[in-house]
Amino acid sequence: MSLKRPLRIAIIGAGPAGIYTSDILLKSDIDVNIDLFEQMPAPFGLIRYGVAPDHPRIKGIIRSLHNILSRSEVRLLANVTVGHDIGLDDLHSHYDAIVFATGAVGDRDLTIPGIELPESYGAGEFVGFYDGNPRFERSWNLSAESVAVIGVGNVGLDVARILAKTGDELHVTEIPDNVYQSLKKNRATEVHVFGRRGPAQVKFTPQELKELDHSPTINVVVDAKDIDYDEDSEKIRRNSKSQDLVCSILEQYAIREPKNAPHTLHIHLFENPVEILGKDGHVVGIRTERTELDGGGEVRNTGKFTDWPVQAVYRAVGYRSDPIKGLPFDHEQAIIPNDGGHVLNLDGSILPGVYVTGWIKRGPVGLIGNTKSDAKETVDMLLKDALSGSLSAPPYSDIIDELERRGIEYTTWEGWNLLDAEERRQGELEGRERKKIVEWGDMVRISRSS
Repeated sequence: MSLKRPLRIAIIGAGPAGIYTSDILLKSDIDVNIDLFEQMPAPFGLIRYGVAPDHPRIKGIIRSLHNILSRSEVRLLANVTVGHDIGLDDLHSHYDAIVFATGAVGDRDLTIPGIELPESYGAGEFVGFYDGNPRFERSWNLSAESVAVIGVGNVGLDVARILAKTGDELHVTEIPDNVYQSLKKNRATEVHVFGRRGPAQVKFTPQELKELDHSPTINVVVDAKDIDYDEDSEKIRRNSKSQDLVCSILEQYAIREPKNAPHTLHIHLFENPVEILGKDGHVVGIRTERTELDGGGEVRNTGKFTDWPVQAVYRAVGYRSDPIKGLPFDHEQAIIPNDGGHVLNLDGSILPGVYVTGWIKRGPVGLIGNTKSDAKETVDMLLKDALSGSLSAPPYSDIIDELERRGIEYTTWEGWNLLDAEERRQGELEGRERKKIVEWGDMVRISRSS
């Protein structure tokens, strides 16, 4: 194709992965026009609906994303679901290239006995609730006084911290009224976080782990017997400043005097959850098997079991991406098959003009910043294809015309600014920076009110 005109590119997903892809494209030597599609009525994906509300530092990333979305070369088209409202063929008829950056929302499965009990939850479900995602529950049963969280990553830590805080502590954040009404009824006084490996293998970031202690209502407890390293663990510490700092923080929690606080958050290492215990159809405990380092970077079971009395269990064992209609999908890895950027058919051949980035490309691992290197790899492939002439060049027609013919109530960047202003207005009435609007219809109505 000729590059005498700007490349027309559709990016599917207005979270960090999609927005960073837009930014890298805009900074390239090739002129581009980008339509950024988002299935939710509002942009920002993981930042808006996956980051705990008491993390304003991370929420601040939105400011940099704002600057990208406000560029004239980028057009936000939200409240549009690709695969339902419009299909892949529709996109091919309007754009030179399509990049999927749809992320991961669902919870990975954990196959242990008792996982099906009603008080056994996926962490993503709870995150969706407390972050005001309109696709999730509007209320939450928080009657359990003792709670287990399975998983030693940042999501598990977020869930544990929210469960250990008071509703009033969290009311100063952007949480909507329905979330506050549930959280202020929270009866949890003990939260147990379980991980099957040791301190050198946990996936916390130092900042997340350290911030646990910032709340005056939480006493963080680590058992000294859980601080153990083998040669491989020591090597991990030497090779990673971040992991070494995590180990140091855990060690400090293990040796300090207990803090006088109404809620206790226990971090249990070398404890592998093997069963959720039930009685009369409800959760009454969790059984773990003690593990030990095997000297080669892994752990082995010891045959020693412990039953912990809890009334609810949250599994934070990772997110899972969903298939997209019209695209190949690797159900085992829960990703779109790819070679680092190109989408691949199940036979390994390249699907022309279709690319992938972010969690749907590599799985839900790494920090938000990792999406930048992901995006660069994908963009490099896309631009190379454009310069070689291997992209198709459909005649120009505006996708807006098609959306309106189909009666799709899409929202725009201007609409987001209206929604943003209304959330800030509602928050200011209560002395807060923002109060999130939850209902899908309300978000669409406000965004289209101009």
